[in-house]
Amino acid sequence: MTSPPTRVSTVTATLAAGRLGVPAVVFFVMSAAAPLTVVAGGATTGYAITGVTGIPVAYLATAAILALFAVGYVAMSRHILNAGAFYTYISRGLGKPAGVAGAMVALLAYNAMQIGLYGGFGAVTSDFFNPRLGLDLGWWVYALVAWAIVAVLGVSRVDLNGLVLAVMLTAEILVAVVFDAVMVSHPADAGLSLATLSPHHLVTAGIGAALVTAITGFVGFEATVVFSEETRDPKRTIARATYIAVVVTGLLYGLSAWAMSVATGPDRIVTAATEDGTELVFNLVLPHVGQGMVTGGHVLFITSLFAALLSFHNTVARYSFALGREGVLPAWLGRTSRRSGAPAAGSLIQTLLALVALIVYAALGADPIVHLFFWVTVTGGLGVLILMTGTSAAVLGYFNRERHGESVWRRRIAPALATALLGVVVWVTLAEFSTLLGVAPASPLRWIFPAVYAVAALVGVGWALILRASNPAVYEAIGLGVHSGATFGATRPPLVDPTHA
Repeated sequence: MTSPPTRVSTVTATLAAGRLGVPAVVFFVMSAAAPLTVVAGGATTGYAITGVTGIPVAYLATAAILALFAVGYVAMSRHILNAGAFYTYISRGLGKPAGVAGAMVALLAYNAMQIGLYGGFGAVTSDFFNPRLGLDLGWWVYALVAWAIVAVLGVSRVDLNGLVLAVMLTAEILVAVVFDAVMVSHPADAGLSLATLSPHHLVTAGIGAALVTAITGFVGFEATVVFSEETRDPKRTIARATYIAVVVTGLLYGLSAWAMSVATGPDRIVTAATEDGTELVFNLVLPHVGQGMVTGGHVLFITSLFAALLSFHNTVARYSFALGREGVLPAWLGRTSRRSGAPAAGSLIQTLLALVALIVYAALGADPIVHLFFWVTVTGGLGVLILMTGTSAAVLGYFNRERHGESVWRRRIAPALATALLGVVVWVTLAEFSTLLGVAPASPLRWIFPAVYAVAALVGVGWALILRASNPAVYEAIGLGVHSGATFGATRPPLVDPTHA
């Protein structure tokens, strides 16, 4: 049984406040979205596995839906300060059992995103370095090197992590834009075609697979709220960072996926992606920019994957911290490092889980790109999609009890539209999950992967009910964050009246 919250020093029960501004938060969340990883890895693998040519318009449509989702999301962020993000919002809008269910889904989804990325990093890095250095090392060796570095940075100061991510992100966006310009200026024989941007793709077979592929590329932008307790001005920082992340990534993804189809020709993009895989974008620009530029792009592709690994690691650690602080998970997870202010316990647990997963995949001889990078990250993307849908509904529930000075657009219209649209995407995605995985419609895998979220949610609801019966103090603290009993003595002024819970 989890022990009730105790009065502990705020040095160990609160995150380090005031260390992040808008640019730093944007760097964190866009690094999780990993632009060059999505362009070179996600989009090309999506084309190849789903066989859908409408990937570019799927990215743009997804950006529009997520911008709508962000309206209510950031409105709620102005009144609730908690690193638990989705877990907190669902708790405050739909009830504590639903919130704990969301927490279990979130931990599973974000761990899937982070661990799956090790497959992409290991495969891409080994393909790059092995032939150049005359080595024959397995993908898992390179993955373990990244794992060790992430383990160290994960318990370091959050602003140090932000500096590392800022340098990597800026460079990879510049390279992606240059590559896009090269591909568009050198179209295939068919000329400059807009076929893959046509809206008709949004109502064709396979669109569910395309949309969840796109959603996966955006996962991370919503984590702005996860860093809310560490920002200098949460009410403004979170809103600005969220909108910047959605707009910039949406335009970059849509443009890049379209540019690839221009360079190959819309009728050949799926074939080219299947044949070249993650090398497609580099092969397309090589004749026009030279080997040096392509080599630099490969290096940035690798650092992009690493930046995403680091960013998702930080997100998972902060979710664990929020749940430990409120007593939903063991209380020791709710302690931070006295030296760095980072959620050290949550960071170490995530590091251990990643190590176990890497050992298992390496022992099984699984394909790191298909079975780890694509299958596991898109499953993580599905989990985040489910959470977004639940959170949009929670925004409606939260503001239905009290307006909190928000306009009807922010508290009702936008969240209602986002809930409906995201719900449709979830339904279509589940219906076409076999297409997404590239397996036969009768394959049990099409249900096994989504079913893990149903199990996680049921476990969460069951645990919440157990807490309500056996430990009312912990149950009542669910969703309160910095206002829970665990953070007694906090000196930071509250942004929300706990009586509004």
